Amino acid sequence: MLVGHGTRDEDGTRQFFELADVLAQSLDPMPVEPALLEFQSPTIGEAWKQLVESGVTHIHVAPLLLFAAGHAKQDIPSIVAESHLATPEITWSQSRPLSRHRAIVDLAIERGQVAVANCETPRLQRACVFVGRGSHDPCAQADTRVLAHIVGHRLDVAQTITAFYAMAKPDLPTVLDAAAASGRYTEIVVQPHLLFAGRLHQAVVKQVEEAALKHPHVRFLMSDYLGPEPRVARAIAELSLA
Repeated sequence: MLVGHGTRDEDGTRQFFELADVLAQSLDPMPVEPALLEFQSPTIGEAWKQLVESGVTHIHVAPLLLFAAGHAKQDIPSIVAESHLATPEITWSQSRPLSRHRAIVDLAIERGQVAVANCETPRLQRACVFVGRGSHDPCAQADTRVLAHIVGHRLDVAQTITAFYAMAKPDLPTVLDAAAASGRYTEIVVQPHLLFAGRLHQAVVKQVEEAALKHPHVRFLMSDYLGPEPRVARAIAELSLA
């Protein structure tokens, strides 16, 4: 069972189901059922029922989450446990989030490198702002910072700075203002470490656009999100089969 967060954004929803199809192809003949925590169907309960009716005896739950926080540690296990009560003969397990799986690290580095390749100034005049969604969970915050350090080490920039969209500090507008006002950089690459399109990505784009208006002497560039990429599916499959 591939469990995504869910979004009201049509593109983000489409990309989630595209990734579920890619994962199903890679795990065939093992059945794969997508499920969503919020906003949409199928729910975890509906996906569980579908898998049980298909004849499986064990369900592996794969959270499509970048870091381990409340959804992975509490919400998903709690909802799955409720479904399990109705079918106690079915066993289940859950893999950890994608975090720093090698395929995710490689893909994040590639996204950053593509954006940096569009820079026009020398390395010492470039910075990268690596943006995580943000969480109250200190472990998720730390994991974001570690990944930002790993990715930044492979980018041709003078500095990589971690920022968060919500629930953690420093927030993205503060980081963008400080980096632009420092006078050190003429180009700033913003790398949103997100899975898909959606309202969160749109909000990050808006904050970058606002920073660009406020600091016209700095050129802001953005890297792409991860997307429904085969490497994301490979990470999910390897974590599920470990």
